Amino acid sequence: MKIEEQIQSAAIAAVKALYGQEVPEKMVQLQKTRSEFEGNLTLVVFPFVKMARKSPEQTAQELGQYLVDNCEAISKFNVVKGFLNLSIADAAWLNLLADIDKEDHYGEKAVSEDSPLVMIEYSSPNTNKPLHLGHVRNNLLGWSLAQIMQANGNKVVKTNIVNDRGIHICKSMLAWLKYGNGETPETSGKKGDHLIGDYYVAFDKHYREEVKELVAQGMDEEKAKQEAPLIKEAHDMLVKWENNDPEVRALWEKMNNWVYAGFDETYKKMGVGFDKIYYESQTYLKGKAKVEEGLAKGLFERHEDNSVWADLTNEGLDQKLLLRSDGTSVYMTQDIGTAEMRFQDYPIDKMIYVVGNEQNYHFQVLSILLDRLGFKWGKELVHFSYGMVELPNGKMKSREGTVVDADDLMQLMVEDARRVSDEAGKNADMTEEEKQEIARIVGMGALKYFILKVDARKNMLFNPEESIDFNGNTGPFIQYTHARIRSILRKAPSISSFSSTSSLSDKEVELIQKMSEYGAAVEQAGKDYSPSGIANYCYELTKVFNQFYHDYSILNEEDEQKKAVRLVIAKNVAKIIKNGMALLGIEVPERM
Repeated sequence: MKIEEQIQSAAIAAVKALYGQEVPEKMVQLQKTRSEFEGNLTLVVFPFVKMARKSPEQTAQELGQYLVDNCEAISKFNVVKGFLNLSIADAAWLNLLADIDKEDHYGEKAVSEDSPLVMIEYSSPNTNKPLHLGHVRNNLLGWSLAQIMQANGNKVVKTNIVNDRGIHICKSMLAWLKYGNGETPETSGKKGDHLIGDYYVAFDKHYREEVKELVAQGMDEEKAKQEAPLIKEAHDMLVKWENNDPEVRALWEKMNNWVYAGFDETYKKMGVGFDKIYYESQTYLKGKAKVEEGLAKGLFERHEDNSVWADLTNEGLDQKLLLRSDGTSVYMTQDIGTAEMRFQDYPIDKMIYVVGNEQNYHFQVLSILLDRLGFKWGKELVHFSYGMVELPNGKMKSREGTVVDADDLMQLMVEDARRVSDEAGKNADMTEEEKQEIARIVGMGALKYFILKVDARKNMLFNPEESIDFNGNTGPFIQYTHARIRSILRKAPSISSFSSTSSLSDKEVELIQKMSEYGAAVEQAGKDYSPSGIANYCYELTKVFNQFYHDYSILNEEDEQKKAVRLVIAKNVAKIIKNGMALLGIEVPERM
């Protein structure tokens, strides 16, 4: 039984014995004792004052004495203004340490046959350009969220919806036809997604020139944007695509396949993946059919120009377009179609969409529409909304080719990690292969941790230099602590079992207590959909360990019992750091 549970049971028994009252568990509130007071856990006494008919201090005094006399876990107590501060006996901490040591994934829940199924959608790239810094934040959040939901005992399906159709895709295709001279990823030496991204930028450049020329000839700018030959050709190509024109479809397939191969490479480097990928080209017709079905049931209405709308005024929103007057679909229609396909594929209990906060309104509407259309999880769908990520030198625009490319960023991080390690001489005794592998783990860990430690809802500034620091709240600081502990354990002859009669220092108690909070941190991160909660827990645990390591020797401790306890503490700190960082998608090296 956990220490908190033992105290809770004893407190309920105390109230019954002292005041003749039965109280529910939720009335017994335990908190971590504030650092300026003596004690480990604090019992809030105010709920019992009326029953005792005594002052808060007297009530606390009586309850404290009862708990010391009747609960083995408690060694002493002190009272501060109606708060009962309890000191936990060393034997109880050592029993807790033994429990932590028994479980490889202490604090995480196992997934069972009847666990609820959570589907998480993230990434959502367009096939006209490579992944950029915004996608990095999206993918890291989605992947981490999937690990956290699984550690909370849920079955998880990770999905991606690829935006593989539409005018933006036709722009890249048309530019390649006009200016590409048959260039391929093989002949150019470029990744497929980068190659196609270059043609998207090329389209924009030539299109702007055409618009400029038409304006110079006296045409109004808005009209010039519609009349420019390139945009007209792109629209014609889109119509041909919709009508299944064999040539356009063959080109579309060929170029998309180049992009997918490029995406796969990026995802692999990033350490993320998916259980199922959906494509808009397969979902938009389903969405149209679902809207027509809703129209027949009177859930939507058709306007005079033949467009179809959802009236959301009763929900305090406006009217929402679902099908244009020419019958073509909008993003909302595609999302309905994707939901329909997913619901047919999986028995979803909860659906989480990882999408930037500029789409807040879209998901508010989607939730209402899916609920109207009878999807049982529609009302409860979760839009995991996150803020923008920027670099110190400003925003990114993909049309102009000033995008911060995900591949370049990851390469920069690994190179920086290698440079920092080389300069510090930390890797002098390693082979070249080991140096590169550790640079990869540390560089990627720095990138992931820096992004995930920030509350996802906030806009953030990503600073590559700050992220590689080996001190402070960074990935490398935590990774280095793990490597240091593993080095200590390699030097230890063996870890013998310890006696529950050993005495503990305050720092050792603090470490055991911090480790015991891992399960609560995982649970809270699942409730809040918050990878930053796990990142901050890992940092706090690492800090507490480093303070302990600064004050106490492990391998040179002469008392064998104390040494055994410290080795078991160190081993389990490393284990929890490794498990916690894995929930963020971050690897921890055995040496650095």
